[in-house]
Amino acid sequence: MVSEREDFSLSGPLHLTIVDWNNAHHRRSVAASLVQGVRILERDRQVNRRGSQALAPPWWEFFHFQLHRQLVDDVDSSIFGAIYELKPPESHYDNSVDESPCYVIAFRGTITKPGSVQRDLELDMSIIRNRLHETSRFETAIQAVRNVVATVGESNVWLAGHSLGAATALLAGKTMAKTGIFLQAFLFNSPFISAPIERIKDKRVKHGLRIASSVITAGLAFTTKKKSSQNSRSVDPFATLSAWIPFLFVNPGDPFCAEYIGYFEHRKKMDDIGIGAIERLATKNSLGSLLMTAMGRESEPLHLIPSANLIVNLTPCQDFREAHGIYQWWRPDLHMKSKLYNYR
Repeated sequence: MVSEREDFSLSGPLHLTIVDWNNAHHRRSVAASLVQGVRILERDRQVNRRGSQALAPPWWEFFHFQLHRQLVDDVDSSIFGAIYELKPPESHYDNSVDESPCYVIAFRGTITKPGSVQRDLELDMSIIRNRLHETSRFETAIQAVRNVVATVGESNVWLAGHSLGAATALLAGKTMAKTGIFLQAFLFNSPFISAPIERIKDKRVKHGLRIASSVITAGLAFTTKKKSSQNSRSVDPFATLSAWIPFLFVNPGDPFCAEYIGYFEHRKKMDDIGIGAIERLATKNSLGSLLMTAMGRESEPLHLIPSANLIVNLTPCQDFREAHGIYQWWRPDLHMKSKLYNYR
């Protein structure tokens, strides 16, 4: 049986008959739809839907994209990503096209179905362990990103991903930013590996826990970094990344990504009470990565980023599935708040 969520005609953003690339809602909706297209590509493969039976093509063809290339995992042969090329008809060319991408590289989230679930869960664990950069899937992804950027230039390329795919896009974006290449990125429900402090209702308790965590993390970071840099002077990689500002879409009802809300808001609160220096040290470290470093194994926290356009979906959700789902991000009636956070 076909899920309604897989059929573009039943659940896609049919209201976007013409895309205004200057409109943030339109850009977000298209990026999310292209990510969904990757997911349905893999579902088509799993259930052997081909030709006219395939459900994936409308997810990109509706917006005048063509599928340029599928990205396939070398372990289980699942489709985890896709490279799309925008090919609008001449009648759609106007000033807004100047804000459009030439290519979008999109990555899907975890699919809990036979054919991909085992490999996807392995990669989910690699995120928790801060080892995603060591996986062959990420190597395939970053090589594809580098090749497309080398061909068409950074200003013509977008990254997009959901959940596991958002972590892949985030890591690819960070990797490119370290070389001075800043790609526009749309990260939906990207995992934030941390204790679920944001779920605590009492604001005083929540703020107190965040301060305690910042002090402990900053103290360990200071001790660890002091030992490792006694004989060397290096550039702060976190500060280097600060010019890269991805679009980060989170839902407070999704425990996988909700911690990004407190992560960014806490910086300002620490500045307000006069201890911003502590938070600036804590914000670029995690307790897990510091412990790994202390044991002699360098481990850069994947989920920590210096800057972001943080977009929070404030629309009430019925359950976790809705709060974590990619389909929420193309709804035309979303109630959202957006804030730009720049690391200094």
